[in-house]
Amino acid sequence: MLEKFTLKRDYYAGGLMLLLGVGAAVTGSGYKFGTLARMGPGFMPVVLGVVLAFLGILIAGTALGSSEPDDKKFLPPNPQWFGWFCILAGPVLFIILGHYGGMIPAVFACVFVCALGDKTATYKSSLVLAGGVTVFGVLLFHYLLNIPFQLLRGVNL
Repeated sequence: MLEKFTLKRDYYAGGLMLLLGVGAAVTGSGYKFGTLARMGPGFMPVVLGVVLAFLGILIAGTALGSSEPDDKKFLPPNPQWFGWFCILAGPVLFIILGHYGGMIPAVFACVFVCALGDKTATYKSSLVLAGGVTVFGVLLFHYLLNIPFQLLRGVNL
């Protein structure tokens, strides 16, 4: 019976998601909630907090039902520093290039550099992914949602 309750990574992940979800829901409940048609500032934090808490319970629950043992190592023996660097450099590039270059170079550079952080990624697959996300992002955010973010600085598109 006690073997079933050994600590697994999924317990930690589920507990953290539950804690963050409850925190967001409690914090958001201090704002005006509104209705689905006229959402107030507290609507999204409460709803997303409840969803996050529910997902945390599901993740922890799957660990309870899992029969395979969790490995004792929480960190890989050899951290992937290049992957960490790429994932952290992507948003920094987005901020810099978004300010000086516009949406197209910012999204492309962010996705390309972050994709290179995957050890199985190639330059070609990263280019294809970055190009596809850039086209989708421009169509969605610039043309459909009319977000005021210039596509290219100094060029009127």
